[in-house]
Amino acid sequence: MPSSFIAPQRAARRALRLSLAFMVAALAACAMPTHPDSAAPPSDPFNPAAVQLLDDTSWTLAGWKTADGRERDVAALGLDVRPTLVLSTSSGQRRVQGFAGCNRFNGAYTLKDGLLSVGPLIATRMACGSARDELERAYLDALTHVGKAGVQWRSPPQLQIVTADGATLTFQAAGR
Repeated sequence: MPSSFIAPQRAARRALRLSLAFMVAALAACAMPTHPDSAAPPSDPFNPAAVQLLDDTSWTLAGWKTADGRERDVAALGLDVRPTLVLSTSSGQRRVQGFAGCNRFNGAYTLKDGLLSVGPLIATRMACGSARDELERAYLDALTHVGKAGVQWRSPPQLQIVTADGATLTFQAAGR
């Protein structure tokens, strides 16, 4: 092959390599940046600042562990609707309401310095059978004896209420 043909071919290959290198660099520059907090571990759910954000939220009971660590089987009661907890400020006051396993309840709640307090509560008085009535009494008692509350706002949002005697009620955001 004549040398006059080889020189342009080398120049074309070099130009192609430079073009490819430029395109790779340009594509790398266009990559989606990640936020530095995206890899951070979950925040402490018992952080008082997280608890202060509970106003106007709705929750459904997802799990319940007794103080000695045993799981309380709420699903075994055959409830069409699990117990709920709604914290609302729509009336201009902090009001709590929900379903306790047999009856509806309502009352007041406070959030102060990251602490949740519930009560006094009133409930309707329909009888539903000993197991459901017992669940309801225990649920309402747990709500009025909150030792501490914690909220995880990352998806899926969760609320944990730890009672004064050490039982833990875990809620999921309603509608999840």
